[in-house]
Amino acid sequence: MAAPRKIACVEIGGIPIALSTSDDRFLDLLRQRYQGFLSSSRPEFELEFDLTPTGPASDDDVRVRRDGDEWLLERGDFHARWDPRTGRGSVRQNANPYSLDSVLRILHSLILAQRGGFLLHAASAICGGRAYLFSGVSGAGKTTMTRLAPADITLLTDEISYVRPSADGYAAYGTPFAGELAKSGENCTAPVSALFFLEQGPENRVDELPPADAVRRLMRNILFFAEDRRLVEKLLDTACHFVSRVAIRRLTFYPDGKVWDQVRNFHGVPEHA
Repeated sequence: MAAPRKIACVEIGGIPIALSTSDDRFLDLLRQRYQGFLSSSRPEFELEFDLTPTGPASDDDVRVRRDGDEWLLERGDFHARWDPRTGRGSVRQNANPYSLDSVLRILHSLILAQRGGFLLHAASAICGGRAYLFSGVSGAGKTTMTRLAPADITLLTDEISYVRPSADGYAAYGTPFAGELAKSGENCTAPVSALFFLEQGPENRVDELPPADAVRRLMRNILFFAEDRRLVEKLLDTACHFVSRVAIRRLTFYPDGKVWDQVRNFHGVPEHA
């Protein structure tokens, strides 16, 4: 007789997903990994996990494509199917927590693309009740910004920002997807006030970006894997709308705590609004 399945519901970005497994140790891993994001909400989606022998996360490229009406998610360390019509999917992977993170990020990227949101390679934090996003290429300073943050700043993530449309613009949510800080963000949300593209320099300075440049930079940093032209076009529409509603700036900064004065004193609006 097959062992009964047990469920941990993980709610990220206001979207509860049930993760089911018959392996008690994997269930414990789920609960520890996503502590602070466990939820008693009714799940919108469900993933059933079957485990392969434990091994490291793979360095292979991810492939995400449609197979009929389902999505097929593949990498060397996992193989998953997800049916958006039923909201149910199955995952075959090893018990590596990084493989688990990857599957969840991909699933959320697909869900968000349909709902006008996105995952972004960016740190984000709440300052004065508003969320600020800090994006850029590797080494631009995302982790540095979070390390320099004053004690009254609420960290949402140092790695992957979660953005959804809201009634008055866009909102950012905390995520458990940690980067160099190896620390989950706070499970809370705030309206997005600005997105800063980071560059390190000899002084702290905020400069405007033309809308077309802002859209290009935003698209380069959106986390999306699917081989699907329709969804990519929808993401481009979302990026254009985001740029029209949220202030996008270049933040040149010297790595000391004074850079947060630039954030606290920023009261920008989209330059072409």
